Amino acid sequence: MKRPALLSLTLLAAIAAGAAATELGTEKTQFTVGGKPTFLLGISYYGGLGAPNEICLRDLDEMQQYGFNWIRIWATWAGFGSDVSAVDREGNSREAYVAKLQWLLKECDRRGMIVDVTLSRGNGVTGPGRLQGAEAMKRAVQSLVITLKPYRNWYLDLANERNIKDQRFVSFEELVELRKLVKQLDSRRLVTASYAGDMSKDELRRYLLDIQVDFIAPHRPRNAGSPAKTAGQTETYFEWMKESGRIVPVHYQEPFRRGFSADWEPKAEDFLADLEGAREAKATGWCFHNGDQRKAPDGRPRRSFDVRELRMFDQLDEEEVKFLRALKARTEK
Repeated sequence: MKRPALLSLTLLAAIAAGAAATELGTEKTQFTVGGKPTFLLGISYYGGLGAPNEICLRDLDEMQQYGFNWIRIWATWAGFGSDVSAVDREGNSREAYVAKLQWLLKECDRRGMIVDVTLSRGNGVTGPGRLQGAEAMKRAVQSLVITLKPYRNWYLDLANERNIKDQRFVSFEELVELRKLVKQLDSRRLVTASYAGDMSKDELRRYLLDIQVDFIAPHRPRNAGSPAKTAGQTETYFEWMKESGRIVPVHYQEPFRRGFSADWEPKAEDFLADLEGAREAKATGWCFHNGDQRKAPDGRPRRSFDVRELRMFDQLDEEEVKFLRALKARTEK
């Protein structure tokens, strides 16, 4: 009895804070913001719930200067000796971080920005595994969807890279039930479940017709040949969607990044080519993904993975800054 009462009080408090001004929707193959077709140009901000407000505000200011209009936040993020998750291992709210997420949503709403809120069971790399049972996942979804319902500028990724067969794995059957739960709690909330790699035709069909995601979020392969193939892969997805009888947006929320592999460090031109390939083929969103340096003993620079002490933009390397400058130059034309 106590848990629903807590959620209700939180919800009432959020409603009292004021109506949301920025609303995300979909129309055929596109996202809409305030009813207008909008390409979501985004940036990873995974550890954002751990950022002091001053750091966060300065990062948001700079994001807007480069034309970014959405960010990706994890509601289950831990690493480098700190856990900044909005829900605990059993899916219960961690009030301090839920409050920070509400603050961040409100700040992004004021700026006309969209927020990706992602759940993950984890694989032990960024803290211990969590949400391992079906009930824990349901509690996490319920906690977030009810508490954040007044804000219309966010969507929910039910399970990051849910197809990987480790602790992160979430079955199609679970996803069907989770998606139903979200729609029961908030019928207009957009939902997806991100996928590691390029989907097969059958997998795409199950996402569209069984889970009924509002858009797909494939994480394309991270190798030197990937940027040149993004346009063609996107066109293939749309062809398969037509055959299935249901068409939704294609959203690239987590492409390749620097610091991930010793075999390939993408250059500024790779980021630009991948973005242009996505735009060319009518994908509706793309993310400038960034994170820690995996081979470094302390993971530095950690970029968006740890913004407790340094701004994300102060942790980017020369090649990433080169991409940002090129992106701004193109935007200003």
